[in-house]
Amino acid sequence: MLTLRSTAASRLGGLLLFFGCSAKEPVNIDSVDTGFADDHEDNPVEFTDAEESKLAQLWPFEAPPADPTNSVAEDPAAAQFGQYLFFDPRLSGSGEFSCATCHQPEHGFADPERFSEAAGTPGRHTPTALNTAYNNWFFWDGRCDTHWCQALGPIEAEGEQNTNRLAVVHLIADDADLAQAYESIFGTLSDLSDSARFPANAKPVSDAPEDPLDISWRAMTEGDQTTVNQIFTNLGKAIAAYERKLIRADSPFDRFAEAYLAGDTENTEISDEAKYGFKHYLGDGLCFACHSGPNFSNNEFHNIALPSVDGIDNENVGRTEGIELLLANPFNGMGMYSDDAPGSEIKLEHLADTPEQNGQFKTASLRNLISTPPYMHGGHFADLTEVVTHYNEMDDRPPTGHREELLAPLGWSAQDVSQMVSFLESLEGAALDPALLEQPTSPYYQD
Repeated sequence: MLTLRSTAASRLGGLLLFFGCSAKEPVNIDSVDTGFADDHEDNPVEFTDAEESKLAQLWPFEAPPADPTNSVAEDPAAAQFGQYLFFDPRLSGSGEFSCATCHQPEHGFADPERFSEAAGTPGRHTPTALNTAYNNWFFWDGRCDTHWCQALGPIEAEGEQNTNRLAVVHLIADDADLAQAYESIFGTLSDLSDSARFPANAKPVSDAPEDPLDISWRAMTEGDQTTVNQIFTNLGKAIAAYERKLIRADSPFDRFAEAYLAGDTENTEISDEAKYGFKHYLGDGLCFACHSGPNFSNNEFHNIALPSVDGIDNENVGRTEGIELLLANPFNGMGMYSDDAPGSEIKLEHLADTPEQNGQFKTASLRNLISTPPYMHGGHFADLTEVVTHYNEMDDRPPTGHREELLAPLGWSAQDVSQMVSFLESLEGAALDPALLEQPTSPYYQD
């Protein structure tokens, strides 16, 4: 059997391998002779029974779990409508920015820049929309617990699309095609023509009571507010139905796993270098502990000692604030706009908002990383070698909270780093259907 180089520190220290940042220069793999071919040319990669057992927990990569909070999650008509809205810049205050402005299809539904440029500049890097149907929580700090809650946030965010829910629902009601598509899915639209009841622009702005948008919102009756919120919610649910189709699977790793578990232990779906990297992932890196399951994420939150970088609030408490925002959000899964509010009670009522969570951010999936750099919530890393090098060195102290206790230097060689990068690259999924990458010609579903 293959024995990988490791140290006692590396066995204890790699629990959260992947998402972090380093103040040191990364290993330049291109300038280092790793000797991989000489060392391993005649030594086939073998896996222990324990490693095979873990492999079986990573495949098959099945369809995402159902979303009972969204009754139209699997409705093809809702997905068509949501796709049309996703690419529609009219869902912004200026009419210039759509969801796709930041979640760019040609860049893995992420943004190749550290910070997107829309109505403003958000304070965090735009994460990918790929495979988000597998998420338990949304946004880097988990301030939404449903796909549709996440879809609504950027529409009203000042640094993103910067519009308001009254402007959006009036757009739907006043556009004949959008109105008809909406009603074919959700039923008859309420009459919004009375401007005294339904102003052209309004939204709640809880931290700015003198904001004209908030004043207009508070002037509405509670019943009219609920009417607007329900229409707005339905738009988020339609967008979520579309985003549930953005699944990139069938990666080289998936084909390797399928063949290996079927008995083909010498298959070449991934390179030997990637197989050695996979052994690092399962073994001395301990990555499996947090980047677990077929989507390679435990969907939880960790403080991984990111250093201070320009452009973000480095002392943001992350998950601690995210929980507060989530529980106060009327669009959370336990609220009145959820289609399965009782089913979300256990998930939300048992959240513990403690100082232990200061500085924690969501564990992102390891899938489709080639198409979605830079990495982490501040766009700290430009490439995968920088990422792995950081976790190999692990010498940063977080500006807030404390680092996960099991994180410690790994002591890997340049060859080990290169092998891990090769494994991560093997998780790049097959291309999406091109029809999903642009606005359809009509908001109507066409079978």
